[in-house]
Amino acid sequence: MSRLVLAGMDLVAVVLLVFALYFPRHRRRDLVVAYLGVNVGVFAVASSLSSSTVGAGLGLGLFGVLSIIRLRSTELDQHEVAYYFSALALGILGPLSGTSVWMVGALTALILAVMFVGDHPRLLRRYRRHIIVLDSAVTDSVALTAHLEQLLGARVHNVNVERVDLVNDTTVVDVRYSRPRVTATGGRRPVDAGAVR
Repeated sequence: MSRLVLAGMDLVAVVLLVFALYFPRHRRRDLVVAYLGVNVGVFAVASSLSSSTVGAGLGLGLFGVLSIIRLRSTELDQHEVAYYFSALALGILGPLSGTSVWMVGALTALILAVMFVGDHPRLLRRYRRHIIVLDSAVTDSVALTAHLEQLLGARVHNVNVERVDLVNDTTVVDVRYSRPRVTATGGRRPVDAGAVR
């Protein structure tokens, strides 16, 4: 009976993770299939391993092997990696936990709550990261930061120069910045371009 309850909890949890959290926020259909398939597959394999003498060590090894295979097959953003590991954790949590159904339910709820809050659109919504190609070769970091702040109309927190091409006169940068707060009157607070980052 508890095995069926755990299976039901896993299915409900992964459906909530995928269709209530991930897809409405990110709209990437191919990962919906990946998250569902990985979760159900890991749950099935972990359930069969839990009844044998191999123990949790092999289950965690399976977790690692599946992670490496999946993460090497295509490029994923960091939030997609977090959803991927959450789907894996939900699949392996019940069969190999060795704890009560209530504890599994509490840990499942914790995973879903963390993903709900951590990936919420309002959490740190002003902060952005972009790879930008500039049509000039800039080697002065202060001038580069000032130029990016003027270009983006935002406060630049970090600039990582990935490539400077003096022949083609381009600069590729990884920039982390925050958009200005909108004031009560609808205007924007000015950006302090001369501040040291």
